[in-house]
Amino acid sequence: MEQAITKAYSRCQPPEQFKNLGMDLSAMDRARQSFSGGRLPKIEFPGGAVPLSSSLYIKRSNIEQLAYQELDQPGSLIRIQAPQGMGKRSLLLRLMAYAKVQDYQTVRVNFQTAEQSVYTSLDKFLRWFCANVARQLKQAACLDQYWDPEIGAKLSCTLYFEEYLLEAIESEIVLALSHVEQIFEHPKIAQEFLPMLRFWHEQGKQAEAFQKLRLIVLHATDVYVPLQVHQSPFNVGLPLQLSPFSLKDIQTLAHRHGLDWDQNLARPLMEMVSGHPYLVRLAMYHISQQNMTLAKVLEEAPTQGGIYNQHLRGLLKTLQQQPALAQAFKKVVTSIDSVELETILAHKLNRLGLVLLRGNRCIISCELYRLYFAQQKLGPVDEWRIRLEQLEQENIHLRALVNLDGLTQIANRRSFDDYLDSQWKNLTEIKAPLGLLLLDVDHFKQYNDTYGHPAGDQCLQQVAQVLQRCAKRSSDLVARYGGEEFAVVLPLTNAQTSARLAEEIRIQLGLLEIAHETSSLEAGIVTVSIGVISVVPGSEGSPEKLIQAADKALYRAKKEGRDRIYTHSSSG
Repeated sequence: MEQAITKAYSRCQPPEQFKNLGMDLSAMDRARQSFSGGRLPKIEFPGGAVPLSSSLYIKRSNIEQLAYQELDQPGSLIRIQAPQGMGKRSLLLRLMAYAKVQDYQTVRVNFQTAEQSVYTSLDKFLRWFCANVARQLKQAACLDQYWDPEIGAKLSCTLYFEEYLLEAIESEIVLALSHVEQIFEHPKIAQEFLPMLRFWHEQGKQAEAFQKLRLIVLHATDVYVPLQVHQSPFNVGLPLQLSPFSLKDIQTLAHRHGLDWDQNLARPLMEMVSGHPYLVRLAMYHISQQNMTLAKVLEEAPTQGGIYNQHLRGLLKTLQQQPALAQAFKKVVTSIDSVELETILAHKLNRLGLVLLRGNRCIISCELYRLYFAQQKLGPVDEWRIRLEQLEQENIHLRALVNLDGLTQIANRRSFDDYLDSQWKNLTEIKAPLGLLLLDVDHFKQYNDTYGHPAGDQCLQQVAQVLQRCAKRSSDLVARYGGEEFAVVLPLTNAQTSARLAEEIRIQLGLLEIAHETSSLEAGIVTVSIGVISVVPGSEGSPEKLIQAADKALYRAKKEGRDRIYTHSSSG
């Protein structure tokens, strides 16, 4: 397969649909010159953010308006995700301009600007981060006044923001974090810094200081560092994904370049670059400003003499420096169908804009890349280095599995214990309620004996899915407690609300009508008994006592007939 495709492209020639554009190319030239009687508008060369004054910025549906509205919300968090060259910086430029109009202070931290030595420890990284923000806010750093080794770098950083920066600045602060994917390359730092951002966002719902902080997180691909669900900043806030240009967008941009294009003229470019904003703009610049025809742009596109040569060579160099990544991409280039790759490699290729992710599989992002890279040597192959990279990626994946139950893919007992303990400490400080549900699948041993272990496993998976659907808040944690027992941690939830959620879980599971003919219950379906408790954590109680109380409530629910909830009345 690989040899056939390489041979087909050995002469750097585009496929027939790009040679025969199905149009009169002289008409293309006339269209190019039709603007203002042949006078072309002055167009800036594409690269970096599109200036605020430029007419070449293409709005993406209602994304800008949604982002503006979110910026006005106390403690808000906006996540902008797209591969490189898709317009993240242009959108950010407009968000920061909007913030300034609202008299908000603006700060931008670009993690690509940090020296490698900054990433050698969490303490160095957070001190660099704080000093960077303070300088942009025109505040003295004063780090040593707030940094305490006894409480650790993460809490020191949080107090530095809460008690110093947010206190010193009267207005709201918009803090934009660019190239966050750079941190993914340093898992130990990512696993501390990213949950801290999540905590700041959650604090914005109740702490006055953090309500002034508005976070904008820009990243080129999905997070591939193992993070517990309740600690990730990538499942909260307003998510904005920048898509490629549509055919209509290309026509609009062509008109702004002085090109009178209809769909027939725009479609060949779309087919070559799949609407990639930077690649589209580069083509239009050369057509409108350099007296080139679209036919010539497309014919030379994957060659050294083409307008994309510098861009393509940059990508090639990146791949050649990472053999495992190059070999993975080679599989995509030489395959007609989608390809399943190791998770981290897939996300790195997506970050570069080389592939699109379709579930667990990858496809090449545009025909230009297939044409060019089919001819390139994606090596040299260093088997030992590739294997080392693969082992490192497998280790990251294994660390993620430590916190997940293998069968149900929800939090495991270890993760539950850690989260309950952390929430107990957090809520003790603010004297807020903490709810806990303990669930047991009724007569599960008989179910296993009757239907077999595979059916039993499937039943537990269905129970876990019901719990996840019902416990919807980002702060809720659903966990497998052991065997057929499950637990749900409900921060900031009183007994009445906890009981209401427990009843919803019981009802929703019943609606599945999973047959259980050997159950002693009349319904003849799988049911659950649920113990409910909510306390305000304090010095007299403990997470262990909370679990014991929930277990007693679960025992009462079983004793009183099963398929019911029982709420413990004790305070913590």
